[in-house]
Amino acid sequence: MSEYFNEGQRQLQENFETVPLADRLQAGIIAAEINPLDAEFIEAQNMFFLATVDDKGQANCSYKGGSKGLVKVVDPTTLAFPIYDGNGMFMSAGNVLVNGQVGLLFVDFNKQARVRVNGLASITENDPLLSHWPEAVLVIRVAVRETFPNCPRYIHKMALVEESTFVPKSQSKTPDAPWKKLEIVADVLPPKDAHLASNEQDVLAAINRN
Repeated sequence: MSEYFNEGQRQLQENFETVPLADRLQAGIIAAEINPLDAEFIEAQNMFFLATVDDKGQANCSYKGGSKGLVKVVDPTTLAFPIYDGNGMFMSAGNVLVNGQVGLLFVDFNKQARVRVNGLASITENDPLLSHWPEAVLVIRVAVRETFPNCPRYIHKMALVEESTFVPKSQSKTPDAPWKKLEIVADVLPPKDAHLASNEQDVLAAINRN
């Protein structure tokens, strides 16, 4: 019997009589490396969901969006992705510094397919891949522990209308985030954003239009 599953997982598998099925799937689809097909799938996505854990064991889930190629498969056991200018709280990246356990979920809503990757994340100052993504402030690398596809039957079929205009691109200037011009944050913005203070009514109108 596989030692892969924890007590809670085993308890529910036994309750619902799925132990043999779980063992067969664990042996057949869960791998320690990213295969070429999954690597191609991952690098074709422009978004993913990232789960991190802090030093108290509390989980946090974040949406990460960008352009196609947002995540780079460095090699079969290593992924890398950028951290862009966000709200300054660094929830995901900060968790990586204190507890590197992460889970990544890649979903193609058009093709109704998904891949999961779990592993140990780290951040290295001045990572050589930093220039790979315009305007990235950090790069997170993930040492892959396990990867596997998921059943797609509950994935809703959706089509991309357009990418966010705030996704950094090398050939154009990224618009300023409207919320950074709100009065509530005007006096605590970092130096690079201090010039953004403006009329709050105009900002709220812009946010509502978007």
